[in-house]
Parts: sequence; structure tokens; C-alpha cells
Amino acid sequence: MPDPALLSRFQFAFTISYHIIFPTITIGLSLYLALMEGLWLKTRRQVYLQQARFWQKPFAITFGMGVVSGVVLSYEFGTNFSRFSEIVGPVLSPLLTYEVLTAFFLEAGFLGIMLFGWKKVSPRVHFMATCVVCVGTMISAFWILAANSWMHTPAGYEIVDGVFHPTDWWAVIFNPSFPYRLTHMLLASFLSASLLFAGVNAIYLLRKQHTEFAKSGFSISMWAILVLAPLQILAGDMHGLNVHEHQPVKVAAMEAVWETEQGAGFRLFALPNQKEAKNDFEIVIPKAASLILTHDINGEIAGLDQVAPENRPPVAVVFFSFRIMLALGGLMLLLGVLGFWARRKGRLFDHRLLLNFSRLMIPAGVIATLAGWYVVEVGRQPWLVQGLVRTMDVTSPLPASQVMSTLILFVAVYSLLFGVYLYFMRKLIRQGPPDVTGAAQDEDLPTTLNPAH
Repeated sequence: MPDPALLSRFQFAFTISYHIIFPTITIGLSLYLALMEGLWLKTRRQVYLQQARFWQKPFAITFGMGVVSGVVLSYEFGTNFSRFSEIVGPVLSPLLTYEVLTAFFLEAGFLGIMLFGWKKVSPRVHFMATCVVCVGTMISAFWILAANSWMHTPAGYEIVDGVFHPTDWWAVIFNPSFPYRLTHMLLASFLSASLLFAGVNAIYLLRKQHTEFAKSGFSISMWAILVLAPLQILAGDMHGLNVHEHQPVKVAAMEAVWETEQGAGFRLFALPNQKEAKNDFEIVIPKAASLILTHDINGEIAGLDQVAPENRPPVAVVFFSFRIMLALGGLMLLLGVLGFWARRKGRLFDHRLLLNFSRLMIPAGVIATLAGWYVVEVGRQPWLVQGLVRTMDVTSPLPASQVMSTLILFVAVYSLLFGVYLYFMRKLIRQGPPDVTGAAQDEDLPTTLNPAH
């Protein structure tokens, strides 16, 4: 039977990987909903109202899945990592509480108006509710990422009797890696939603269904991808410089650098051998890693030999996850450029290569986000709080059979739920956009709610 601590880590990795899919989509979709509704209020073009009404249902389903899967994570802290709250609770618990008080309650309070208030409040009040939900999703990301970033670059604390206590909340929240991680994650969410938006509208264009609806959505999403993809690459570069400064071992794992190098090459492909501390095979672009990570062609990249073997992360997982993220980021940039070229040629809506490419890229944003989080979290191991608390030191003393049974249960239930989620998403896409001819008229509102009165 495997080590129960390892099983607990694997269970948490599985459940949080499942969970992160849904916030990634909802953060981006909420911004699109606010944008579409705002464009409708400004232009009164029904196609924008159609976009807003159509994407609300996928948003609601995804939001619900995120809430349900997120609740489980808080219980796992207590059941599988019982010493976690005891050691770092005074620092992290208030941050997670603020997330509930300032974000979740905000979203929950206005979500009902956004979903069910079309005929009950004025268009401007409804737009305000949509904007509040959008802001709420971003506030939620703010607090969660502040807590997570502190575990990577702890600041503003003191340790008393083995327990972390905050001494400077500003330093705790705005720790050295937080601004970069927040920016990178928000852009990842916006890109993921843009790819979903583009892909679904591309499907309609390929099938010659809902043409006007699809043209408006596809055009907006292709502009978004063209702008967001380069911004994400820039944010990733800045985040990489920050990681190189504060977590050099993670960078060494990302690049499979076993010995400290100056002018280190970028390994396009390698087969890391953790036991022998070497790469069995590699394809290298000379000096490229130093140029990317230090902006100096002869810059020094610290190797994994700087730390003891027991303090090294699983190199293969970090190495390949990083390259999956980079490859998908490159494809997103290529999609944006291809879309711009097709627009210039007047073929944005009938270029079959572009439309099929967009359709295939629907899951790319979420996959890249997952790969990025594997780089972040696996690359931090074996530490829970970087350099201070080991993950193995906070795991609960549970029997391996018990952890294995809950892991199997989670895999089975979550797989079923994800299948149901995909079924309803597919069903909504096949149904197409709603008819909003009547809904677009202010006269449909009660007299007291009609802006014309």
C-alpha cells in the first residue's frame, strides 16, 4: 500500500485540479457577460443581448460546479492536513475568511438578480448586478492568490512556538510573488474564456447556424485573444523573473538544470533522471534559458545541485508541465495572429482553417492553466511554506486504506459530475442563442422599472 501522506497529497492535487477548471472559466465569462450587456445598453443591438443571455446559463452551471468542488477543499485541510491550520492558520485563515465575506457573499447576493432579474429590474440595474458579480469573482481570486502566494514567498510574519503569526498584514497580502501570480492568473482566465467564446461561435459559423450571433461573438473573442495572448506572455516573463529571484530551485526544475550554469541552454525536450541527477536525453537551444530567465545571454541559472536531493521537487512533472504551458501559449498567440490576418483579408468568418483551429483550442486555456499550476505547486515541493514548513510535516496520520478509499470515491464522483457538466454544456450549445426580440424592449418592463418613464 502506498504511503498515506503521498496519497493525501495526490488526493488534494486531484480535487484542486478539478476545482480550478471552474473558477478559471467563470472569472473570464463574468467579464464577457458584463461586456456584452454593456454593449447592448450602449448600442441596443439585440445580438449583444443574445450573447449575454446565452452565456449566462453556462456561467451559472460552471459557477455552481466551482462552489461545490471548492467546499471539499476546505474539509481536506482538516481531514488530510490537520496540522496545516494549526501552524499557518493565524496568517492564512483571515485571508480565506475575507474571501468569503467580501467576494462570495457579494457574488451570491447579486447572482440571483443577474440570472433571474431580466423582467424584474431595469436594464441598468441588471447590468450593475452583472458587473458586481464580475468584480466579486476577481476579488475572490485576489484573496485566494494572496494566501497561495504567501506560501511561496512568505513575508510579514513571526514564528512563536512553531506557529506563524502575522506582524504586517500589508506584507502578508502583497508578498513578493502576489502581484505577478494574480496578473498571470487573471489573464489566464480571460484567455480561457476567450478561447471558449471563440470556439463555440466558430462551431456555429462552420455549421452556418446563428450566423449574426456567431459573427459578433467570434469577432470580439478574436480581438481579445490577439491582445491577451501577448500580454500573458509578458506577464509570464515577469513572473518567471520573480520566481528566479525567490525560488531558484523551482526554476532549475523547470529547465532540468542539475548543475549551476552560466549561459544555460533552453531544453526543448529532455528526459530528466531524478535518481542520477542528470538528463538521459536532451535537445537544447544554447544560452536561451539564461536569456529568458535572466535577460542576460550569459546569466547564471542555479542548478538543483544547490540543494540536497530530499529538497528537490519532482523534476519531470515540473519540466513537462512548463513546456505544455509554453506550447499552448504559443498556439494561442498563433491563433490571435491568424485571426488578425484573416480579418485583414476579409475572411474572418469563412476561413475554415481558422474556424477549425478555434474549435480545437476550446480547452487550451484551461489545460494551460492546469499545467501552470502544476509548475507552481509541484515546483515548490517538498515545502508547504517555502523553506520553512514541509508538506509531509502537516499531513494527518491516516491509514493508507482510508485515504485510498476516499481518493477512489472522489475520482468516481468527480468524473460523473464532470460528465454531467459536459452534457449540459453541450446541450446548451446545441440549443443555440435564445430569441430576445421581446426581451430587448423596455416596454416589457413594469412601468415603475422602465427607464423611459
